Amino acid sequence: MPATTCTFEGASGQRLSARLETPADPVRATAVFAHCFTCSKDLKAVRRITSALTEAGIAVLSFDFAGLGSSEGDFAESTFAADVDDLVAAAGYLREVAQAPSLLVGHSLGGAAAIMAAPRIPELRAVATIGAPADPTHVQHLFADGMEDIRTDGRATVRIAGREFCVGAGLVQDLASHRPTEVLRTLDAAVMVFHSPVDEVVDVDNARELYTAARHPKSFVSLDTADHLLSDPRDARYVAAVTASWLERYLPEPTPTARAYADNRVVARNSGGFATHVTARGMTLVVDEPEDLGGTETGLTPYDHLGVALASCTALTLRMVAQREAIPLDTVEVSVTHDKVHARDCAECEGREGRVDVLRRTVSLSGDISEAQRTRLHDVADRCPVHRTLSAGVVVVDADPRVVETA
Repeated sequence: MPATTCTFEGASGQRLSARLETPADPVRATAVFAHCFTCSKDLKAVRRITSALTEAGIAVLSFDFAGLGSSEGDFAESTFAADVDDLVAAAGYLREVAQAPSLLVGHSLGGAAAIMAAPRIPELRAVATIGAPADPTHVQHLFADGMEDIRTDGRATVRIAGREFCVGAGLVQDLASHRPTEVLRTLDAAVMVFHSPVDEVVDVDNARELYTAARHPKSFVSLDTADHLLSDPRDARYVAAVTASWLERYLPEPTPTARAYADNRVVARNSGGFATHVTARGMTLVVDEPEDLGGTETGLTPYDHLGVALASCTALTLRMVAQREAIPLDTVEVSVTHDKVHARDCAECEGREGRVDVLRRTVSLSGDISEAQRTRLHDVADRCPVHRTLSAGVVVVDADPRVVETA
C-alpha cells in the first residue's frame, strides 16, 4: 500500500514525524493511531496494525509524539496533556490533507490519550483502545525508581524497556489530572476495548473499568494469550481485522467521491524497472515506457499522460460551456500529439532557441451547431485550465526532503 512519511506541526509548534498509509482503492474511512508510552510509530505492532487497517480500506496516520522517534521536542518536557493536544493536531492535519478521521486507535497510554482527544474531533465516529489503562497514572510504575529524583530535582533518567529516558516532574503531575473514564461516560462515539487477560503491563481490570464507563454502543474483545506489545503478528492482524469490520457498522455508505486524498497530491512509486504505480485521489494507474526504451508497455508514458491532460481538459471544458449555453453539441473529439522540434522550425515559438516541446491539438465538434456557436467553442478550447497552465509556464518546486519523503 502507498505510504508517505511527512511532518506536521504539533500543538506546541514542534514538527512531528508521521506516516500516512493509504489504500489503493477508494478510502472507506481515515484513522489516527496513537502509540504507547515511550514507543514510536515504528513499533512492529503499530506497523502491522496500520498496514492491516489500510488493506481493509482505511487510510491511517501514525505519528511520533514530541520527543520520541523522529519528532522534535524534549521528552523530559512532555506531558500527557500535550500528547492529547498533539493527537488533536494530527486529526487536524489529516482533515487538511485527506479527510477528517472517523476513527482513533490508541495502544496502551495512547489509548487513554485517544479517549481524552475524542470529544475534540467532531467528525469522529469510533474509538478503539488496545491494552489501555483506565487511569494514566498507571504508567508511573515504569519510572518508580526515579520518583524521588523527580520530586527533588524536577527530572530523572530512568530505564524503560531497555532504553533510557529523562522524565520530568511536569509529566508526573499532569498524569493525575486526566480521567478517561469520566470522558467515556458522555462520549458520543462507539467504543471498542481490546485487552489481553494475561497482560502483565496493564492489568485487564483496566479494560473492565473502561468498558463499564463507556456508553453504548460499546464492545470488548479479549486478546486471549497476547502480550502487551502484541509481539505475535497474528494478534496485531486480528486487532486490525476486528476493528475494520466493527467500524463498518458506524460509517455512512461510500460515495463515488470518497477518495484517499481530498487535495491535489499525486504519488508515484517505483520499486524497480520502469513500470511505476501512481496514486491520485484514491485511484491507481500504471505509467511505463515502450519496450524499445526498456519498458514493458504496461501503461501510458509520462508524455502520453501530458497529452491526456490537455485533450481531456479541453473536451470537459467544451462540454461544460455547451451545457451552460444550451449549445446542441453531440460529440467533441480532441486529439493531441507531442513532438520535440527545433525552435527555428516552430512558427509559434518566437523568441526561443534550441529544441522545444510542441503539443499539436485538433478539436472536432459534431451536432446541430451554428457557425457562431462553433467559433465560440473553438475560442473556449484555448481557455481550458490545462491549456492555460501549459501556455503560462510551470514552476516545479522540490519539497524539503525533511518534510515530505516517499517511504
